[in-house]
This record gives sequence, structure tokens and C-alpha cells, in this order.
Amino acid sequence: MTYTVIGACRESDRLGVGIATYSVGVGGYCPFIERGLAALSTQAFANPALGPMAMAALREERSPEPVIARLAAADPGFDWRQVVIATPDGRVGAHTGPHTRPWSGHVTGDGFAVFGNVLAGEATVLAMAAAWRRRGSDDLPERLLAALEAGRDAGGQAAADGSRLPERSSALIVRGEDIVEDLDLRVDLHDDAVTELRRIFERYRVYLPYYALRARSPGETPPQDAWARENDP
Repeated sequence: MTYTVIGACRESDRLGVGIATYSVGVGGYCPFIERGLAALSTQAFANPALGPMAMAALREERSPEPVIARLAAADPGFDWRQVVIATPDGRVGAHTGPHTRPWSGHVTGDGFAVFGNVLAGEATVLAMAAAWRRRGSDDLPERLLAALEAGRDAGGQAAADGSRLPERSSALIVRGEDIVEDLDLRVDLHDDAVTELRRIFERYRVYLPYYALRARSPGETPPQDAWARENDP
């Protein structure tokens, strides 16, 4: 009962994950990003142990597909999992196990993947893929969040009886060469977690220049409340 977008931006050398689900606290459970190496999500009948295992294998393999094969060999429950990996050079490996709950599946392209399980239908991931492609001129966080919103608007998740499942948690995580420009925003429990993630992102992005100034030029950084009065009225 999760839908996710993973993307790479070659221009900025950043990797990102946007994820939404009916489950609680998804940002601390499913997505993994290692700077300069890969971004991934392990979901459906999620096994968080696959995240560190995949990263360790990627340091040797440097390619998603053989790493997914290694995870399959190591995890007896792999047929119940959904695991997708993307690397900074745009390579993607994707696995949707045959025992994941319907609708489940993935769409991959150059530098991105959209995927989910317990969805209202394939329309959810098709809308996410279309939004990702359409928003190619946007920066990575905006592009990821737009894909999540498109998945929500196309039906999102559905219960066994076909009724809509709300997004109760969500996350937007981006890592690049410069840790000062990283993004890690999470909504752990909310009645409308994608909308709330958008609200937090719009407010947070106003402060990104201030946080960068504080890290790089502390002697020139005003008190945050004074900066906020001028920039976040």
C-alpha cells in the first residue's frame, strides 16, 4: 500500500526518493540513499535489512540488476517484496514480486522509476511517470513531489474492497555532493500526508538559503528570527 518515485539528476549529481503510504512513519523504514552510490526503496512486505545489504553489494557491483539478483538469493521472502534501485548515472533495477498485493507494478525509464503496491490501479504509476517526464525542467525535489501528487490524484492506494486508502505518511529525501543542500522531509502521521508534505516543502525551501549561509558563512549569518521577518513574513 505504497507508491514511490526514485530519480537521479545528472546535472546536479543528486539522488532522491519520494514516497507515500497508508502505513505510519514510512520515511524511516523503506527508503535508503547513499551519497554518490544509489537510492532505493524496499516496500510491499518490506524488509529494511535489504537496504544496507543492497548498498554493500552496490559498492562491489556498481550496477542495480546484479544487486537485485543477490538480494533475491539472500532473502527467502523476496517474492513478497518490491525493491527498486537507481544509481547517479541513471541506471535502474526494479523487482515487483509475484506475491505483492494487487495492484502492484513498476515503470522505469532513464534515470527514474515509479512503482507501488495495493494501488487503485496501473493509472497511479502511469500518472507518476507522466508527471516525472513532464516536469523535466524542475529541480529534483519539485519533480519528485510532483510525481507523488500525480499518483495521489490518479487514485493512489485502494483497499481490498476498492475504497480509497488515505496517505498517512510520506517522505521526500534528496542527497547530493554537498550535504548542506540535502533534503530530508517526513510526515510520519497525517490524514493527508502528501498534501502536508507539499506544505512543509514550500515552507522549508524558503529557509534553504539561510541554512546554507549558516553552514558556509556563520560570521555573516543574522539571527534566524531576524532573517525570517524579512524572508518568511
